[in-house]
Amino acid sequence: MLSERRHRERAPLRIRLRRNWGRRLRRLFYAFLTLLATLCAAAVVAYHLTPIPKPHPETVTQSTVFLDSDGAYLGRRGPVDRQDIPLSAVPRHVQDAVIAAENRSFRTDSGISPRAIARATLATLTGGDPQGGSTITQQYVKNALLSPERSLSRKAREALIAIKLDRTRTKDEILEGYLDTVYFGRGAAGIQSAARNYFGVDAKNLTVAQGAALASILNIPSYYEKAGSDPKVTAKLENRWEWVLDAMAASGSITVKQRAAARFPAFRFYPPGETEGQRQYLIDVAAKEAADRLGITEDGLASGGYSVTTTFDLALQDSATQLVQKHPGVKGVRVHTAIVGMVPGDGAVRLLYGGSDYARQSFNDAVSGAVEAGTALEAFSEVGHADEPLSKLLKTAAPTPLNLASAYAAVAANGRYATPYTVARITREGRTVYQARTDVRQVLDEKEALMAGVRSGAGPTPVAAGSAEAKGFAVAGAGGGITRRTVWATGYDRRLTLTVALFADRAGSRKGTAVPAQLPNEPSPTDFAQRVAAGTWEAATKAGSKSAAETDAAD
Repeated sequence: MLSERRHRERAPLRIRLRRNWGRRLRRLFYAFLTLLATLCAAAVVAYHLTPIPKPHPETVTQSTVFLDSDGAYLGRRGPVDRQDIPLSAVPRHVQDAVIAAENRSFRTDSGISPRAIARATLATLTGGDPQGGSTITQQYVKNALLSPERSLSRKAREALIAIKLDRTRTKDEILEGYLDTVYFGRGAAGIQSAARNYFGVDAKNLTVAQGAALASILNIPSYYEKAGSDPKVTAKLENRWEWVLDAMAASGSITVKQRAAARFPAFRFYPPGETEGQRQYLIDVAAKEAADRLGITEDGLASGGYSVTTTFDLALQDSATQLVQKHPGVKGVRVHTAIVGMVPGDGAVRLLYGGSDYARQSFNDAVSGAVEAGTALEAFSEVGHADEPLSKLLKTAAPTPLNLASAYAAVAANGRYATPYTVARITREGRTVYQARTDVRQVLDEKEALMAGVRSGAGPTPVAAGSAEAKGFAVAGAGGGITRRTVWATGYDRRLTLTVALFADRAGSRKGTAVPAQLPNEPSPTDFAQRVAAGTWEAATKAGSKSAAETDAAD
């Protein structure tokens, strides 16, 4: 009876299952809430315990760049091709181009993209291809603050730091850090170095078209760095450039008129040509002088983030290089040509051609090459008295081309000797830390300077108005007849003193050595020296020439 009653009171299985299911759902729900609360608490704790790391040393190391007297880019020194600039030095259209290309929600997001993080996490868990799509903030964290390893823990840390950065720094601060550290290809880290490497300008001078091109390169910098020299790469980049500009126009970053006027920009050739290497002679001299002026080592200068404005005229330098390279050469004999151009009474060195190939010969013929005096200093033979440093120079049996030019520059300046210099100004983070001051002293009285000029025959040539008469140069050398060992040509006026020197060497008996050699007779060394001097002079003194204009302004 009792068992029958219990059997009748027991609920059916279906009802029992329904009752248990509801209970289980509630338990699962409570467990989910507990897990979610735990995860949130863990995230909050991790957020507070995760510090914002300091940038990697390589992302704060900057190179020092060298510019010619007009601000044209000569080259750099340093372990990393990077220079910090404030965001205010980056045009707004360049900033907007980068945002359009890399992270269109940058101005409004929280520093992360949940969708991109989920996609990257799934790819990591499933062993798929690495996924991108990180925000600009995340890219900055990854590039400048964290290691490049690919793992879930690093990705989680990246997200936490990105959120923290977004909450503790302004969007402009984050964008500035990103633009100063992101890699653009061609060895350039940061927008300033990229602008110089791709277009030969400062970032502040980038056009809408150039800014959009650099923003497009960020997608695959190692591939796009060949833009301008590889047609396939150039065509692919142009398609992406169009896409970036369309996005800018759609967002109102540029006007419809600006979009229609944009033309795909021309790039500097990559890799650099031979004239780039020739400029290393200029950088060598300027780097040593700049380090001396600042009282630091050349290594300290190279990694200090300085901008060194030199006295050189890059256009004149390239013109002289082309003239010298016309020498046909002679088998077994290497002809050295050195050219120095400087401003009389000031000392600014405008031109310093030290050799044809820096990669084969780092020795600078213009500042270290010895010119056998011979008749080079004959014009000063009857000078009664000369003060230092000219008096010491006149006793030298083998002056350098630079010293020879400085002596005739003193004649051109009525007896005033100006110490040669190649560094006009040094700045760092926009602040001038060095400004050149000319060192001038009277070493000859004006009468003796005039007589030395007359004896040299290298002085100003009277030219009638509108005449195209060529400049006259004094040409001579050491050795006679067919045994010329050194040939030099010099000429001057109040604007410029120019000296060209030729000498030769051949391989020595021991490997890697060289010994002096006679200059080859074909082409005639005196004719060649004069042609180079005349061609260089013509390039230097064209209407509107910088050196002439500056000297006239000073007078």
